[in-house]
Amino acid sequence: MPIFAVHYTYSEATVPGRDIHRPEHRGWLSRLVDAGTLLSSGPYPDGSGALLIFRAGDEAALKDLLAQDPFAREGLIDAVRAVEWQPIMGAFSA
Repeated sequence: MPIFAVHYTYSEATVPGRDIHRPEHRGWLSRLVDAGTLLSSGPYPDGSGALLIFRAGDEAALKDLLAQDPFAREGLIDAVRAVEWQPIMGAFSA
């Protein structure tokens, strides 16, 4: 199954909303980790966004999945960049 690197971009304007919805967002992420769909995720230290590594059948399935993110539902993500990624070595390689 393909692996996708997803980059979220945040702005200062969304900080209050992200603070409110972070527990729900992290709960959603945790369930995806348990299901094997989310391989890893975390915010950038400067607060500008986050990197999420997903397994998904295709881009359409990934898009549907990302729409379920509480941050997305609340309009707290300024931009999303999702690209298929082919790890050759390391923890995420086949």
